[in-house]
Amino acid sequence: MRVGLDASRVAEEVIAHLVGLVGATVMVTLEIEAEIPSGVPDQVVRTVTENCRTLKFTSQGFEKE
Repeated sequence: MRVGLDASRVAEEVIAHLVGLVGATVMVTLEIEAEIPSGVPDQVVRTVTENCRTLKFTSQGFEKE
């Protein structure tokens, strides 16, 4: 669960330099992909979906393969 540390590092070491440039517009995109061979329990789908809404993700979803 190093995501927080890694995101903080990216913000400090990359994003901060770009947003400091005059006229810069910077967009950061986060993509999460998970493979769960046994499938995702309904409760987890509901929880993750609600959390994504709360965090204002522009798109999210689960796919069956």
